[in-house]
Amino acid sequence: MSEEIVVKQSMPMRARPEVLYRLALEPRRRAGWDSNLVSAAYAGEPQRLAQNALVDFKFVRRLLGLKFQARYGQLIPSQRGGWEAVRPFGPLEKFSQQWNFKPMPGGTEVTLTVKGTVRYKWIRTQIERVLQNMAVTALMDLQRQVDAPTAQLVEDMGREMAEKQKAEQKAAKNAAKASKRKK
Repeated sequence: MSEEIVVKQSMPMRARPEVLYRLALEPRRRAGWDSNLVSAAYAGEPQRLAQNALVDFKFVRRLLGLKFQARYGQLIPSQRGGWEAVRPFGPLEKFSQQWNFKPMPGGTEVTLTVKGTVRYKWIRTQIERVLQNMAVTALMDLQRQVDAPTAQLVEDMGREMAEKQKAEQKAAKNAAKASKRKK
């Protein structure tokens, strides 16, 4: 009694499609920002993002620490790409992710579609909730990764401005003291 689950989430992001494509689909980069994954690495040849490339993934403990191997397919640079698990693992008979990147003014609309087929009907609701959370978390983590350099720049500028204001206040205070001494 297999039960299919399809979860689709979209989010606008302030980055070019090429950048998001590489972040979302390149395993080494993905493992760096996605809080759902402990590790992701190419398995076998080719050791690059290409059609039919194999990748080993390992989920975090809250996702039961499951390991699986996936095969890339449907790769169209800066537009879409995805992968599908090679064989069943855990409660899932089939598992796949599809990323779509649609350019729009000011950024890109990123759509993540996660599909899974569970082996047993009784676990469908729990797995659907896990896949929903996984999709939302992945998109939020990607947004944070994209915004990190900008956020750091804004923080640095704020710090510099605060230091400048303190220096100006101190100079004004010293000038006021000096003018009182002259009187």
